[in-house]
Amino acid sequence: MLYQAVDAQLMSLAPARLAARYWQHVLTHPMLPASYTTAGRATAALCEMFDRSTKRHRKPRFHLHHTTVAEAKTGQATEVQVHEEFVLRKPFCNLLHFRRDLPENTPAPRVLVVAPMSGHYATLLRGTVETLLPDNDVYITDWADARLVPLSQGDFDLTTYIDYVLDFIRFLGGETHIIAVCQPSPPVLSAVALLAAGKDAAQPRSVTLMGGPIDTRVNPTEVNELSARYPLDWFERSMVHAVPLWHPGALRRVYPGFLQLGSFVSMNPDRHVGSHLSFFENLVKGDGESADGHRRFYDEYLSVMDLSADFYLDTVCHVFQQHSLPNGTFRYRGQLVEPAAIEKTALMTIEGELDDISGAGQTEVAHGLCRNLAPEKKRHLLQKSVGHYGIFNGRRWRGEIYPQWRAFVQSQAG
Repeated sequence: MLYQAVDAQLMSLAPARLAARYWQHVLTHPMLPASYTTAGRATAALCEMFDRSTKRHRKPRFHLHHTTVAEAKTGQATEVQVHEEFVLRKPFCNLLHFRRDLPENTPAPRVLVVAPMSGHYATLLRGTVETLLPDNDVYITDWADARLVPLSQGDFDLTTYIDYVLDFIRFLGGETHIIAVCQPSPPVLSAVALLAAGKDAAQPRSVTLMGGPIDTRVNPTEVNELSARYPLDWFERSMVHAVPLWHPGALRRVYPGFLQLGSFVSMNPDRHVGSHLSFFENLVKGDGESADGHRRFYDEYLSVMDLSADFYLDTVCHVFQQHSLPNGTFRYRGQLVEPAAIEKTALMTIEGELDDISGAGQTEVAHGLCRNLAPEKKRHLLQKSVGHYGIFNGRRWRGEIYPQWRAFVQSQAG
C-alpha cells in the first residue's frame, strides 16, 4: 500500500501545488512592485520550492542538438547537427542513436554506452555522451520506467537484461566499443564473456567498466554493506511494491523510484539541505544563474524510474550477496559465465579514488577474472580526487579521463 499512499499524497497536493505555481509567477512579474521587495521574493521562492518538492518530475531530455567535429584533412572544427533516433525498440529499453550530420561512411569508433538501471534515467549520462559525440558514433541504452510497461509485455530480470545487452551488441556489430557505467558492469562483462565463449562474430572491440560493482567484497562501501546486511526476503518484503491501478504498468511488482531516491538523499542529507537553502537565498538575492544551476541538477536528480522487482532482487542476490560472477558460479540460462573466455575484447576499468558507491578496487577485479586476456589489451585507471559521478561527468571526465579512454580505444583499432 505504500506506493498507493505516496501516489495519493502527490495527487492530493495538486491544488496546493497549482496555487503555489500561480503565486510564484505573480510575485516574480516585473510589473508588480512586490516582486522587487525582499518579502515578495522570499514568498515567491517558497512557492517555487513547494511546487518542485511535491511534483513527480518527468523524464528529462538529452537536448544534445549540436556537436563540434574536427575535419579529417584540415583539423578545423565544424559544428554539425545531432539527431536522436531510436534504432531498436524493446519493451524495457530502446537503443538510442545520436546521429551526427556527417557524410556516410565517415570513420569514427562506434560506441555503445550502457546506462545504469538503478533509479535514474539514461539522461544522467548527458555529460558523458556530450563529451563522446565529437569523436565517436554514439548509441545509448534508454531504459524504460517499469511503471509504464504493461504486464502483457512480460517480466524483466537479470537474465533478460543480459539478453538485451547481447541483442544490442549483435545489432551494432563486432567493431563496437562498449562503456558500462556503474550498475551494468557485471551483466555487460557477462554478456561479453558469453560472446567470447561462443566465438561470436559480434564480440566487441573493447569494453570499459566505469565504477562498477564487479566484486563488492573489495573495499566495501556503506551501500555494499547495507545490501549484504539483510536477507533477500527482507528486500522483497520491504522494497518491492505493486504499481497502482491508474498507471500503464498496473500491478507490476517494482522497486519504486521514490525509494531509491530516498536512499540517494539519505547518503548525503546535509549536502541536499544546504543546496536547497542556497537555492532559496539565491532566489531572494536574484542570482538567476546559480538558481538555474540548482534547477538543472535537481530536475535530473529528482527524476527517477521504477525498476522491475525481478531485476532488482536478482541484482541484490547475485551482485551484492552471493558475488556470483567473481566466485565463478553465475549462470546465464544454464550456461556458466566465464570471463576467462575473453581473449579478443580489450578491457579498460576506470575507478574514482573517492567513490562512495562502488569502492576503489571493486571494478579492477575484472582484470583478474579475464586472466587469458593479453596485457596489452588491459588498462586500469584510478582517477585521483574523484567520486562516483566524477568518473563519467564533469571537468575531470572531460579533461583527464576521456583523453585516456580515447587513447586506449585508438590503441585497439584494427
